Amino acid sequence: MRILVAEDLYLLRDGMVRLIEACGHQVVATAATGPETLDALRTWRPDVSVIDVRMPPTQSDEGLRAALTARAEVPGLPVLILSQHVEQLYARELLADGSGGIGYLLKESVFDADQFVGALERVAAGGTAMDPAVIAKLLSSGSPDRAFKRLTDREFAVLGLMAEGLSNQAIGRRLFLSESAIGKYTTSLFGKLGITDDEDGNRRVRAVLAYLNK
Repeated sequence: MRILVAEDLYLLRDGMVRLIEACGHQVVATAATGPETLDALRTWRPDVSVIDVRMPPTQSDEGLRAALTARAEVPGLPVLILSQHVEQLYARELLADGSGGIGYLLKESVFDADQFVGALERVAAGGTAMDPAVIAKLLSSGSPDRAFKRLTDREFAVLGLMAEGLSNQAIGRRLFLSESAIGKYTTSLFGKLGITDDEDGNRRVRAVLAYLNK
């Protein structure tokens, strides 16, 4: 994969670059400010970018703004956002366009190499990778709509793990169920949410986005 790393802290940025390259991927560019990040996104259009929310010059939300601007210009451009803390508003803005290729992880997740690189790969493939803490924060602020109230507790649990980016096999291991059983739950929840299978959309991504935006 061709990857952009945008992080203003040199040690963390260098550490991510070394980790990514050690896993066989290519870092095509790095950035340390919001404007640099947007320029790099426009120039390189990487397979996936890992971008810190807060970057110079103001240390507010320049990283997120750069990602949102680039995704508006190139719909579906894959981005994985990193944040020191769960920022509910930022997560919802990232999810608002309703497309895949997005992730939101807490920075502490970077220290788990398998989790971090796995998240980058899922986002690059057009999927989602949401930190469990981010999911919990998003869901705590809203009430389920009628469609979600139709889901059983097990189906809701499966959908939550799907939002983390887990495969059916991984969800089965987490819930101590067979992969075929998870397949039945996913088929059922897709039906209850009115998400049909077609050539132009990914049902998993659409279900996750509906779940996180409700």
